[in-house]
Amino acid sequence: MFLGLRTIMYPAPNLDADKAWWTSVLGIEPYFDEPFYVGFNVGGYEPALDPHASPSDGALTYWGVPDVDQALERLTAAGATVREAVQEVGGSIRAASVVEPSGSVIGLLENPHFALPDSPPRIGDGPGR
Repeated sequence: MFLGLRTIMYPAPNLDADKAWWTSVLGIEPYFDEPFYVGFNVGGYEPALDPHASPSDGALTYWGVPDVDQALERLTAAGATVREAVQEVGGSIRAASVVEPSGSVIGLLENPHFALPDSPPRIGDGPGR
């Protein structure tokens, strides 16, 4: 069911400052930069900033799945509860999240565009690093 880790969504209540900090730390500019979401591409994986998420909730990790509806059904059958129903988030990418029986949140991401590069760069190896 799980294809591997895909995205880690970090709360970013001060999006401009948070984007500047992550850009400095990663040594790269975001590949997607909008007022509602900022995404970086680090070795094919996506650290992302969400200005609407609460810092008290912490970061949310999304696992890649081939079919988000099927994954959601399997996890709820195993005792998880739906936190966020399946939704289209753009570009044929679909996401959902559940709370597993111990209380941890699991994000699910169906992304038909995902592909790992042959040789991912190391964090901080950007220009001037």
